[in-house]
Amino acid sequence: MSRKHPIISITGSSGAGTTSVKKTFEQIFFRERVNAVYIEGDAFHRYDRAEMRTQMAKEAERGNKHFSHFSPETNLFEELERAFRDYGETGTAVTRHYIHDAEESALHGAPPGTFTEWERLPENSDLLFYEGLHGAVVTDKVNVARYADLKIGVVPVINLEWIQKLHRDRSARGYSTEAVTDTILRRMPDYIHYICPQFTETDINFQRVPTVDTSNPFIARWIPTPDESMVVIRFKNPRGIDFPYLLSMLPHSFMSRANSIVCPGAKLDLAMQLILTPLIMQLIERKRSLK
Repeated sequence: MSRKHPIISITGSSGAGTTSVKKTFEQIFFRERVNAVYIEGDAFHRYDRAEMRTQMAKEAERGNKHFSHFSPETNLFEELERAFRDYGETGTAVTRHYIHDAEESALHGAPPGTFTEWERLPENSDLLFYEGLHGAVVTDKVNVARYADLKIGVVPVINLEWIQKLHRDRSARGYSTEAVTDTILRRMPDYIHYICPQFTETDINFQRVPTVDTSNPFIARWIPTPDESMVVIRFKNPRGIDFPYLLSMLPHSFMSRANSIVCPGAKLDLAMQLILTPLIMQLIERKRSLK
């Protein structure tokens, strides 16, 4: 970890809400005048969209029914670790962009489903912000987690995650329920081995829990709303966290364990603002004290 070039890593499974969390961080950065540079987890996938389909077909022919975006075989973990390490040492690193749609295609001048060229991040930034699937990944070959100064996990309970994926893939991508179910089953081993373990590495986890019946996510007609959810916030090290202040600022919240607070789902953004702003400013003040 680097006092001079701090790194914040947001890790969450697909559909967990990391993009909305990124917007919360951007609000804090804007308000506190923090100059952040960004790395997207998608940029470190090994294959573009067409290549991934080809590789998936090849693996299926070999009998591998669990080929997914979550594994070391489909990601550039070494390059991601190097980017974190380089930024911590020098204040810059090499990354690229994955182009998701037509809007991003027009912006970057390349087809959707492809990558831009590798390029170096701007220098003289205050911190690096990563958002993606593997911001705290640890394997027998890499340890990305050790280079991040603040690691945040964002994950819904599993049934809620499945409901979100089913609704997103059916409405936005036109997939059938059966096709999405096959995808969930295909990804499950890698999810267990490479996604779940990251949430023991994170400093703070935000986990959304529905308060309505989600016992059969495959027939759910809508996604539980924030008002129909609670958020469990777990601190790896609760020392220094002002729990009485948080309880007073978050109506109807309570402590479920000595290191965990539970608040209404609609208060997630406020909870993040209250918890994360002081932590971000600690990193910035520590950095500026070295100048």
